[in-house]
Parts: sequence; C-alpha cells; structure tokens
Amino acid sequence: MLTSLEKNIRQNLKYNVAANLTDGSLFGFAIGFASFSGVLPLFVASMTSSAMLIGLVPAIHSVGWQLPQLFTASYVSRLRKYKRTVLLMTIHERVPFLGFAVTALLLPYIGLQAGLILTFFLLVWQGLGGGFTANAWQSMISKIIPPEARGTFFGFQAGLANLFVSGAAIIAGYLLDYLDSPLDFAACFFISSIFFALSWFALALTREPEDTEKVIPEKKTHFWDDSKKILRKDANFNWFLAARFLSQFATMGFSFYIIYALRKFNMNEVTAGYFIATFTIAQTVANMGMGWIGDKIGHRAMLILGAVAALLSAVLAWNAASLAWFYPIFILSGIANVSIWTIGMTMTVDFGAESERPIYIGLSQTLTAPATILAPLVGGFIVDAAGFIPTFIISTALSVVMIVILVFMVKDPRRHVFVK
Repeated sequence: MLTSLEKNIRQNLKYNVAANLTDGSLFGFAIGFASFSGVLPLFVASMTSSAMLIGLVPAIHSVGWQLPQLFTASYVSRLRKYKRTVLLMTIHERVPFLGFAVTALLLPYIGLQAGLILTFFLLVWQGLGGGFTANAWQSMISKIIPPEARGTFFGFQAGLANLFVSGAAIIAGYLLDYLDSPLDFAACFFISSIFFALSWFALALTREPEDTEKVIPEKKTHFWDDSKKILRKDANFNWFLAARFLSQFATMGFSFYIIYALRKFNMNEVTAGYFIATFTIAQTVANMGMGWIGDKIGHRAMLILGAVAALLSAVLAWNAASLAWFYPIFILSGIANVSIWTIGMTMTVDFGAESERPIYIGLSQTLTAPATILAPLVGGFIVDAAGFIPTFIISTALSVVMIVILVFMVKDPRRHVFVK
C-alpha cells in the first residue's frame, strides 16, 4: 500500500519529469556554449600556451563536482525537502559563466595574466558550486522519481542534454569563427548565462512534497561517523566503490584516442569531427537505452556492459590498423562513459534507506574524485614515457579486473540486502 508521500510523488510524476527534462535540456544548451572540453579550454588557450593549465579546465570541473558531496551529506540527510537547497546552491554553478563573459570583455584592459587568474578563480567557484549542489539535487530527483523509473529518467535527461550540448557547440563554433576575439568568447558566455537562468526557472517548477515521515535523529552526527558506519556494514557498496574508483584508470586511454589517431594515422580535422560526433551520438543513444533497460533488468547489468565496452574499446585501440577502426572505438567508449557516469549515479541512489542516501551519494562521488584527477595524469605520464600502446594495454588489463569485480563481487542493491 502506498504512503501519502508516495501517492503525491506519483500524482506529480509526469509534471516533474517534464520540468526536470526541460531543466536538463536547457542546462545542456547552456553548457554547449561554454563547454569544458571545447570553448573554455580555447578561452584559456587564448591567454596561455601552457598545456597543463589548459588541461586543468575539465579536471577542475569534474573534481569540483565530485569532491564536496560527502562533506554536505550529513546536512542533506537531515532535510525533509531538498528543493530550496538545490535552488540556492546551483546559483553558484551558473553565475560564474556570466563572470567568464565579463572577464572576456575586460581582457583588453586588465591583461592576459589577470584574465587567467580570474578565469581559474571562476572555474574553481563553478566546480565547487556544482559539487555543493549535487548531493541535494540527486537526493531530490531520487525522491520525486520512483525507483523503477530512475534509470529511464537519468538516461533520458543525460541524452537530451547531450543533444542540446551538440547543437549549441555547433552554433558556438560559428560564433567563434565569425566574431573577433575576445568578443567571440564573451558572446558565447553571455548566451550560456541566459540559458542557465532559463534552466534554473525550469528546475524551480519542481513539485517536491515534504517528507514528514522521515526519521531524523535529534543528535546531529558528523559526516565521517556516518560514512564509517556505512563502510563497515555494507560490503556490497564497498565493492561498488572499488569498481567506480578502478573505472577511472580502466578508461584513462580514452583521453588519448584523438591524439593517437592524429599522430599514428595522420587524421585531419574533418575526420576528427566525425569521430567526436560518433562519440556524442553513441552517448545519447546509450544514455536513453541503458537507463531504460537498467530499470527493467537491473543497473548492475548495465555497469557490466559498460565495463565490457571499455575493454573492447581499449583492445581495438591497441590493435587499430586504420582510421576506420576508430568508429567502433568511439562508439564503445561512449557506452563505457555512460555506464560509469549516468548508470553509476543511478545505481548509487539504490543503496541504503532514504535517510542514508545522501551519505551513499557523497561516498560514491567524493571517494572517486582522487581517481578522476589522477587517471589522466597517470595516462599522460605513461604516454610520454612509453607511448600510447602501453597505456591501452594497461587500460585493457584494468578493465578485466573491473569486470571481475562487477560480475563476482557486486550485487544489485535493489535485490540484495546487506548483512549488518
């Protein structure tokens, strides 16, 4: 029999799905104009020739999103409604894009060094803003979307975001080509800011009922005490964490596929564009398909599928005989990427009870953060020291280990009850 909270959630399900898919689509369109893998690195490259600083742009974003989530978990776990916290904190991941626009306009007056310092300050602010929002947002979505539909929702939202990112990125490319610098970057960042604001208003339309039945202990506990309690009692979750941590190193070769194709097979820019499009389309289809299938047969199966895709991608890159091989390589890497991020996030919220969910989310993200930033550094070191092939071989070996852990050690949390 459904509780009053569950009845309310199901009554508003279609409305909330529509509101949050709109949020995701507008958010994706905004990101496309200021992407962490395209426009922002180009903006930094216009101010410095340092490859290390340029490479830090996506790393700051990823680590900023992951790292704070455990530290906010205890606070989030005591909330009966998450929406207010989400709306307040997400301002900090959106406003910095307006700051990028202002910085671009000021560059002729403040100089490149000051512009670079401002840009990295804004990058850190944006990354941490996303990280402080993430736990409450995931908790809110997991609350308003029933368990049997979460994978489908997360998958469709990520898939729509990818489509809008791609469309906006094409428009951004024309803007960067048409306008003189730094007006070109300023235009991209201003347009991005407008769509981030529209996205915020769509998110604000979410209908989240107050959970009056949630048991909140009178004594406020420390996030690390809650974390140690979960890590001690839930062995299944520990193996899941091990697989997530390892996945970053098992896929570290992905970052070097484009460079390898360029150096080994003399790839041109047009072909590179086709490969990037192949990767984006693969991610879009995989997000929608794997999320829906995971709801039907379990998200663990989709994690295993992603690990196998990572293995096959590395093996093909290792043995690639021509550029044609890179089409399946990028398709497989797209599937693996969706498994690690979208499916990993979806499965995380299946662990534990409602009151424990923020701690599980925080542990899953924060403990993975070191691997997120270390893996590309380790991969780059191996490439510089020994070449691309050893990097692909190591990725292959680690993918096998990840598959073994997922197949033999990790159980589906929706069907598995841990022993205390």
